[in-house]
Amino acid sequence: VSDLRPSALPGSFDVSRSMFDLRSPPHRFMKRYDSLSSVPSSTSSRKDSQGSNRSLDTITLSGDERDFGRLNVKLCYVSSVEQIWITVLHCKDLSWPSSYGENPRICVKGILTLPKPVQFKSSAKEGCNDIEFMETFVFAIKLQSLQAVRLVFKIQTQTPRKKTIGECSLALRELSSEESSHWLDISPPSK
Repeated sequence: VSDLRPSALPGSFDVSRSMFDLRSPPHRFMKRYDSLSSVPSSTSSRKDSQGSNRSLDTITLSGDERDFGRLNVKLCYVSSVEQIWITVLHCKDLSWPSSYGENPRICVKGILTLPKPVQFKSSAKEGCNDIEFMETFVFAIKLQSLQAVRLVFKIQTQTPRKKTIGECSLALRELSSEESSHWLDISPPSK
């Protein structure tokens, strides 16, 4: 239970307490102010593993969680011929380390993680923030086999050197004859 009564005069700025000070007493109750005004704003808090209150507003993303872009794909299973249709549409907001070059040639490598993996690769396109691929890949595989695996995509540079920029994956549990569109967040390649 926290004391909601104001501890300072209205409009005064309480500088001595910081929202980043996570010690318990003597700063048991923290007050946070919006950067544009001196009006207190609500602060969500929870107990961490040590039992102290911690403001959720202080949690920030580390460098490894920065945005690498998104991949748009469409999937469809044609049951009459037992085929999966995978269409790689495009990469949006794609970013890569400067060490990979200014405009590397980029392709998307796909892997169906079956006991004997099935791999495919798009053609290489000139690197930019928004790359259209519009390529469809068709494989004859039984639906029961596909529903237990993942479809992994690796976004790779072809030139100057072959490197993986990032990757994303999708479970195929919901695969059906109705075409589905998916936006997948690209994350750093797994070590």
